[in-house]
Amino acid sequence: MTASPLTIALVQQADQGGLEANLDACTTACRAAAAEGAQLVLLQELHNGPYFCQQEDPALFDLAEPIPGPSTDVLGAIAAELGVVIVGSLFERRAPGLYHNTAVVLDSDGRLAGRYRKMHIPDDPGYYEKFYFTPGDLGFTPIDTSVGRLGVLVCWDQWYPEAARLMALAGAELLLYPTAIGWDPRDEREEQTRQLDAWMTVQRGHAVANGLPVAACNRVGFEPDPAPGGAGAHFWGNSFVCGPQGELLARAGAETAETLIVTLDRARSEDVRRIWPFLRDRRIDAYTELGRRYRD
Repeated sequence: MTASPLTIALVQQADQGGLEANLDACTTACRAAAAEGAQLVLLQELHNGPYFCQQEDPALFDLAEPIPGPSTDVLGAIAAELGVVIVGSLFERRAPGLYHNTAVVLDSDGRLAGRYRKMHIPDDPGYYEKFYFTPGDLGFTPIDTSVGRLGVLVCWDQWYPEAARLMALAGAELLLYPTAIGWDPRDEREEQTRQLDAWMTVQRGHAVANGLPVAACNRVGFEPDPAPGGAGAHFWGNSFVCGPQGELLARAGAETAETLIVTLDRARSEDVRRIWPFLRDRRIDAYTELGRRYRD
């Protein structure tokens, strides 16, 4: 485990209305974060535009781009200029008819250090991702960078302890989640509160169970459903960073764009794992049933 402190920035933003405007907002935020000492910048899920998965429309596949491609060129140039690592989130066109929801990691020298293709793909009202995204095929493999080994996952992955555990077992030093999640405006306030609490609790649980810091960067703002009669999505922000015991280190608000700057004491992961040795005490001989969908 890398023991040196690491300053990270989470860029919580609303859709700016177009590709160029969104990329400009991202690069502006990266510059501001670097000026405050950030060594790693985490952007939100699908930051180049609106969350387009509220509807199923074949024309929206035109939003996808290759990786490497135009957006990785822009982010890589900014990473090299600032000497920071940037984690972005793109709609990847891999081949005709084959698309992924893909996180990209640009190292501090501007090179594409690696990518992660979202493994768990939701299909719910307002989140019709199975129409657009093929499940990832790169596994749960951390990405090595100049600031350490990053366990990058994406949004719906954050509900699955198996994904976090496999990243930890492969040597990830922190878990990073670009995210786009929000409320259905029609839900009652009590239900909205339960959903937000569950979202934070499960990810803080990943930190505890694996003895690792966790950072989740969510989008913010209301985005209307393009389909007639749709309720739209009110993205709930609340981007946050927690430490290896699940302790909350920083949390953004629910309504406004902001950048969280947090310095992590990475030596704490080693200290915490010594007193809570969950990896030592795992009964790997007894977990074979986890490979089944369900025990009938």
